[in-house]
Amino acid sequence: MIKKVNKNKNRQARQLRVRKKTSGTPERPRLNVFRSSKNIYAQLIDDVNGNTLVSASSLDKELQGQFSNGGNKEAAKLVGQLVAKKALEKGFETVVFDRAGYLYHGRVQELANGAREAGLKF
Repeated sequence: MIKKVNKNKNRQARQLRVRKKTSGTPERPRLNVFRSSKNIYAQLIDDVNGNTLVSASSLDKELQGQFSNGGNKEAAKLVGQLVAKKALEKGFETVVFDRAGYLYHGRVQELANGAREAGLKF
């Protein structure tokens, strides 16, 4: 009997394991990344109060027309820069990076690099 590997279920297990140790505070929120096949999303989350403070995605109007596909590294970098710009406007300079169980590679890495280049520290 062949056992099927469910990649998303395995990723969610990794995410829960990391989230036990990682949480965002009002002073240092959590930068969460979600990746779908067509788009990428980023949020700054205050886990103490349960609020989303800032969000950005490849679907945002500010980024429309700047890339051909919302699911590539170019779009991820621009989303990282946009979320960092919005965070700095609200007064957040340092964050805790939450890769949500994804490997720190490709689009997730580009989003993090874009946020760092725009001024966020993590």
